[in-house]
Amino acid sequence: MLSGVLFALAAGLMWGLVFVGPLWLHDYPAALQTFGRYLAFGLIALPLAFMDRAEIRRLTRADWLTALQLAAIGNVLYYLFLSSAIQRAGGALPTMIIGTLPVVIAIAANVLSRQRDGHFPWRQLAPPLALILLGIACVHHVEWTQLRQNPQADAARYLSGAALAVCALACWTWYPLQNANWLRGHPDRMPRVWATAQGLATLPLALLGYAGFWLWAWATEQALPMPLGPRPLDFLGLMLAIAVFASWLGTLCWNAASQRLPTALAGQLIVFETLAALAYAFALRGQWPEPLTLAGIALLVLGVIGGLRVKAI
Repeated sequence: MLSGVLFALAAGLMWGLVFVGPLWLHDYPAALQTFGRYLAFGLIALPLAFMDRAEIRRLTRADWLTALQLAAIGNVLYYLFLSSAIQRAGGALPTMIIGTLPVVIAIAANVLSRQRDGHFPWRQLAPPLALILLGIACVHHVEWTQLRQNPQADAARYLSGAALAVCALACWTWYPLQNANWLRGHPDRMPRVWATAQGLATLPLALLGYAGFWLWAWATEQALPMPLGPRPLDFLGLMLAIAVFASWLGTLCWNAASQRLPTALAGQLIVFETLAALAYAFALRGQWPEPLTLAGIALLVLGVIGGLRVKAI
């Protein structure tokens, strides 16, 4: 049990890194960070695919098309929305919005009538959902108040960041449902190999995106020095760290935690990612969260845990 909790904590700490990049590399466009991250992840997938080459060869054309679709929406589009949201609205509010994911997935499963997973009673989902919304409202109130006190702040930019965070949430609500559909439809395939296949599918998307962004920067005479931007060592180091720790090692740690813990408890420990991301965001700000922000975070955690306790019928 203890080792399982520690593995879940390690996964959360590493997954929280994906929220750091847009804040640390604030002078890098979200598109460049997105394509850089998944270019690094795709390159990491190459030696993994070589080790599992026999299983990789079993994948059909239809499987590869599904992997490409999952990679495009669950990887590239999701992180493009998320990194843009963080750069526009700061780290706190987008992190809170993404932190609602476990409960939003349950709601989406209900709306889509996925009989295979059962139905989550709406009356039992309502209280945790109310806690989550109240927690987000608390954090939004603090962020909005600080924004209004700054005469140079851009309210429209902040609101667009919140909207982009909702778009990122939609991508990552769709992804696990579709990914689970494929895995359940192919019980003879190893999840590790399927994850590697998605990494391989991400590589050409990242290459095309990176080349397209470079061409656009040249055509529009952007001041951003290409191909690695104004801080190449920081950019390369952070993209590699996110690819290794968040995209690969974090998932391995989560799988290790899932093997050691009851499913209900493992699901609740997903909140480690949200808490880690918030801690990183406020550390980069160099300030402690406001009391109302802390209250909002507590309400979010309680809501997510409460939502994960709801049993499907």
